[in-house]
Amino acid sequence: MNYANFISANFFHSNYKKIRSVWLITLSIVLIIGIMDISNLPSIITKALSALMGTIPFILIAILLIASLKASGAERIISKSFQGREINMIFLSTIVGGLAPFCSCEVIPFIASMLALGVPLSAVMAFWLSSPLIDPPALLITASALGWEFAIAKTLSALFLGLLGGFGIFIFSKMGLFSSPLKVMNNAQSCCSVKSFTNKTIWKFWQDKQRMQFFWSEFSSNGIFLLKWLTLAYLLEAIMIIYIPTQLIGSIVGGNGLFSIVVGAFIGVPAYLNSYAAPAVVSGLLEQGLSAGGALAFLVGGAISSIPAMTAVWSLVNRATFTAYLFFGLGGAIMCGIFFQIYAVTF
Repeated sequence: MNYANFISANFFHSNYKKIRSVWLITLSIVLIIGIMDISNLPSIITKALSALMGTIPFILIAILLIASLKASGAERIISKSFQGREINMIFLSTIVGGLAPFCSCEVIPFIASMLALGVPLSAVMAFWLSSPLIDPPALLITASALGWEFAIAKTLSALFLGLLGGFGIFIFSKMGLFSSPLKVMNNAQSCCSVKSFTNKTIWKFWQDKQRMQFFWSEFSSNGIFLLKWLTLAYLLEAIMIIYIPTQLIGSIVGGNGLFSIVVGAFIGVPAYLNSYAAPAVVSGLLEQGLSAGGALAFLVGGAISSIPAMTAVWSLVNRATFTAYLFFGLGGAIMCGIFFQIYAVTF
């Protein structure tokens, strides 16, 4: 049996019913918009496809990495390399995440690969929370639209949330929690299969027929998994961009005090804006009366815990990990907003 027939027989046919539901949801949403508001449908599809195409290179890198390391048996080496170095990895992941130019959806393929390869959840969470918040281009854009105080505050927020989530998971893990962060599914449904070649590492795995078959199976299943969920995620993002007006957001989050900060963090979730578009919108919200703390909470909460990102995350990890992701993301956004509001009032 050649590789193409192997994949067809062992993945597409046996798992068709398991993967079609997400595609049907995506198609149903498109059809409903086509019936209800055909004029906006081309714009929505264009935005969704444009965002998805921008993520395709990251998906390919992630699934090639997972499939190659699993087929070669090298995941055992990678997993062992983190043993005894978890605290160092939390700091490193936070810094790397702050430099990585990924939005909350683009980071998902890398989260999947890190978890599948046995990287501790604490280090993954640190990268997960810090990456969508800031990167060098976003830093300059934020400084240009909102000033350097906001840019520096957002950078410090990224580092704070990365460390908060990383060490929070580290402490809870010592209590026996989060031992299996990925959903317990078969190879067709998740980005982490149970089969691997950890007994022996063979770097030239393409010379072994069984390992090569496993490589193609991993590549196909992981690719389709990420593609179907990110397609839905970016479709939801495009819908929110089209249908949620900035004026509505301003009327909800305006005002001062703790309430404004809390609402700013939570309203940033449905009002998803990436790190490049958000500063201009927040600038307008500040003119409408939004407090400095509420503005920062809006920036942080929306970047980390957007509905599109949550859609993809929900498909990947179990409920406990998903809850921790939201807790540290939104809770951290509120804390950062409070600290920045105190700074703004004091200085």
